Amino acid sequence: MEKVDSFEEVFELMEAAFPVTEIRTYEGQRALLSHPNYSIDVERDAQGQLLGFLASWSFSTFRFVEHIAVNAATRGGGIGKRMLTTYMSRTSTPIVLEVEPPTASDATRRIEFYKRCGFHLNLFPYAQPPLREGQLTLPLNIMSYPSPMTEKEFNPSKHILFTEVYKQLL
Repeated sequence: MEKVDSFEEVFELMEAAFPVTEIRTYEGQRALLSHPNYSIDVERDAQGQLLGFLASWSFSTFRFVEHIAVNAATRGGGIGKRMLTTYMSRTSTPIVLEVEPPTASDATRRIEFYKRCGFHLNLFPYAQPPLREGQLTLPLNIMSYPSPMTEKEFNPSKHILFTEVYKQLL
């Protein structure tokens, strides 16, 4: 994986892979590139075509995978797993990510993907703050690696997410 060099194509894939409630505006997402804790890693084929990306935040006590997406034409080929396991192998710091509740087949498929990579689904209540003006909070679940978390164990990470990633006060 390499660092992002063309934000436009990453944002295009982001828009194709995520509902509008789970991504910022183009300007809001692009502004994150200057944040020292935020990075986007990309995977390209031999011809330089974008295959996928992983956008994440690094903090002293944990890491947060905000987005991971693979181009629809190449899904199922192991690219997402390779990107995620490479990311996971970089340090021993715990990792958290948000997933939609397992009520639809797509959400269940994603949860199973993360479980195969070693993540644990935590069933305490959680809601992502709005990413765009006029949106409501979004009920999601937290997955964690390398071990499950209780809500109490997650609360310090939640505080950092809300103040650093989502710019909200608890």
